[in-house]
Amino acid sequence: MDSDDEDCDTVFATLSQLDLERNVEARTLCSFCKRPQRVCWCQYVVSEPISIKSKVIIVQHPFEEKRCLRTAPMLEKALPPSNFSRFRGKIFNERRFPELFELAQNQQSILLYPGEKAKLVEELDVNQQVYNLILLDGTWAQARAIYNQNPFLQSIQQVKLNPEQKSRYVIRSQPDDLSLSTLESAASALATLEGRPEVTLP
Repeated sequence: MDSDDEDCDTVFATLSQLDLERNVEARTLCSFCKRPQRVCWCQYVVSEPISIKSKVIIVQHPFEEKRCLRTAPMLEKALPPSNFSRFRGKIFNERRFPELFELAQNQQSILLYPGEKAKLVEELDVNQQVYNLILLDGTWAQARAIYNQNPFLQSIQQVKLNPEQKSRYVIRSQPDDLSLSTLESAASALATLEGRPEVTLP
């Protein structure tokens, strides 16, 4: 084998090793957000959970769990475990989800959903009450389906956000600029419920 052949073999071996290293890096997932380490967002979430009085309850469509751009895990990481809970499914019954049904019957529970009878979060009595904030997590079509297929959710007091607030979540398409991600919606509602404007996203 002449020197040119040896040089070629060396180059191919080096390139093969680089490809292998890139593939290993791409397969290395964050243990929390399940995204590749190079695009992990955990470092951008608060290092310590935000202390709040309200409880946040996510009612999540099963398909949302598989989306790499979902925002509910970001919300979970930012809140104390005692103030966050999640229920996953399409149709819920009291036998399998007694805690969720109990929350629905609680007078301090509110559902963030822009229905016809919803009132602005700002209109709530936030000085005398500590609220259970319930959000539907999924695409807008999935959230509507969960709401329509579960009558017990329709009995919860509905609230909505200021309609002028625009989404800054640009890495996943929204129906329009005024449609907020789950994370943005929760942060905006909590800022009002907690009387802490700094809770909202920068």
